[in-house]
Amino acid sequence: MTSRYGQPVGMRYQASGWGGPPAQWTPGPYDEYGGPGHGGGLVGPPGLQYLAQVDQLLVHQQVELFEALTNWQTNNRYQIKNSLGQQIYYAHEESDTCARQCCGENRGFVIHITDNNQQEVMRVTRDFKCCAGCGWCAGADACALEVTMEAPVGNIIGYVRQAFSPWPPRFTILDANRTELLSIEGPCCICEGICCTWDQEFNVTNLQRSAQVGQITKQWAGFCKEWYTQADNFTVSFPMDMDVRVKATMLAAVFLIDFMYFERKQSGGE
Repeated sequence: MTSRYGQPVGMRYQASGWGGPPAQWTPGPYDEYGGPGHGGGLVGPPGLQYLAQVDQLLVHQQVELFEALTNWQTNNRYQIKNSLGQQIYYAHEESDTCARQCCGENRGFVIHITDNNQQEVMRVTRDFKCCAGCGWCAGADACALEVTMEAPVGNIIGYVRQAFSPWPPRFTILDANRTELLSIEGPCCICEGICCTWDQEFNVTNLQRSAQVGQITKQWAGFCKEWYTQADNFTVSFPMDMDVRVKATMLAAVFLIDFMYFERKQSGGE
């Protein structure tokens, strides 16, 4: 059985290490780009073709020395690499200086993602929402944090939205038409700091949460880095044949998770 985009439905992602029941996810439309089974050509929007060749991304936030020494919040910068450690994208935050100091991790932001030719190929946007972020209230649009993924800039390909949850953090990945595709669920207790020497895993599943199709992991960065900086390391894993639009939207989820749970301002030398 195939979806309306010509992709098999209910595939088992054994290559990514996850078995269990078939995962039901809906690929985005990429027939127009000549995706698999359609005679070759581009796979996905311009700038995202490389994502068709990988099943894992490494997101390394760069250490901001000035921020570490002064506790003055600066724009975040990230290197996005493949599993071999080769940089494929670079991401940098654009936000208001006053918002960074006063609103901290709750600030609105724009993440510009550029390729190695310094061409912007993706853009992640989050608007500031006052009193938003509580999982108990995330069922209301005004109280749910959300990021928008554009690729190319001006063309929305997906959203990541905070979902209602009384305990563990949950998010929903949606396509450009706001059709729900996948679910993300984090650990019941997110531990941040030098004593938390283990990885924090956010599992990506089908909407019924019966089969895992990917994972976003915040990695332990080491004692010194965790103590003195807010520079976090993430890995994003997904099936090789997943639509590049969904892969890109999973990348957008990294920035939402990072700001919500791992971007808290250091105080008292912590």
